[in-house]
Amino acid sequence: MRTRQSLAELKEGITAGDRGALSRAITLAESRRADDQEHAQELIADLLPETGKAIRVGITGVPGAGKSTTIEELGLQLIEKGHKVAVLVVDPTSARTGGSILGDKTRMNRLSSEAEAFIRPSPSGGVLGGVARKTREAMLLCEAAGFDVIIIESVGVGQSEAELAEMVDCLMLLLVPGAGDELQGIKRGIMELADVIVVNKADGDRIPMAKRARGDYRHALRMLPPSTPGWETPVLIASATERTGLVDVWNTVEAHRSLLEESGLLHERRRRQTERWLDSMIEEAVLAAVHGRPGVEKAIADARRDVDVGKITVPQATQLVVEAAGLAGEGKK
Repeated sequence: MRTRQSLAELKEGITAGDRGALSRAITLAESRRADDQEHAQELIADLLPETGKAIRVGITGVPGAGKSTTIEELGLQLIEKGHKVAVLVVDPTSARTGGSILGDKTRMNRLSSEAEAFIRPSPSGGVLGGVARKTREAMLLCEAAGFDVIIIESVGVGQSEAELAEMVDCLMLLLVPGAGDELQGIKRGIMELADVIVVNKADGDRIPMAKRARGDYRHALRMLPPSTPGWETPVLIASATERTGLVDVWNTVEAHRSLLEESGLLHERRRRQTERWLDSMIEEAVLAAVHGRPGVEKAIADARRDVDVGKITVPQATQLVVEAAGLAGEGKK
């Protein structure tokens, strides 16, 4: 059993920048055991005064856009400038087996060997938006350990990137040139959420294509509302493999951060994000409590069977489950 003394030692190690202590703390936060969760939340609560100072950047993009390569090269450049960089890589979880590869760290060999870098892969657990269940806690722990740049790499453009946008200060969308119709398959929602758009792999004979793609995206953005009030979403071109354009990319991230700070939007954005995190956690806890009530699982199984054979409608089945959970009429009180 973890004691208060061991938690105090873990806290001391984290605030001293011990990456081993940070890894153990994140493992504790990711655990589904009730006692581990209690200890993890106690630890994070103690560390809250040390959090909130980092620049939080989310990076998403189409498959093959070079997210990992871009993060590694950008991270190396930031370390050269004196930053401490933490990268939280969300690995896709198999819907069939529940397993994940967790191999992104091996694709950032040079960055992972840097003393001022920390890379942590985590399984997404099937969560929408390409983020892991405990990404927020991991981010807070990294900030407490002194990392002033937190980069979250999502599994890619999926069903919803809104979840990622709701935990970072700046959302970067990574795209590639020469993929046929540049706008095809890119949902309007992610375009509206992106604070910075980067057309990557702009090198060699792909440079003209990248410039054309940049023009296409700039034109498309004129028809969309801004991601941030007072901010015109820029479209940049870069090549992670050639290490070109990344300085401009980071300068743009910093310019966006300055706008947020000067306008007061940073505090408001983070306050809103915390509120929505609270709401989602409450909903998850209530749902788990309902499933834990006697007879509920049987009622759900019966409802599914009756809906499958056309005996009752879905709303009727839902009402039967609500009644089995003892919640019928509670909302009217």
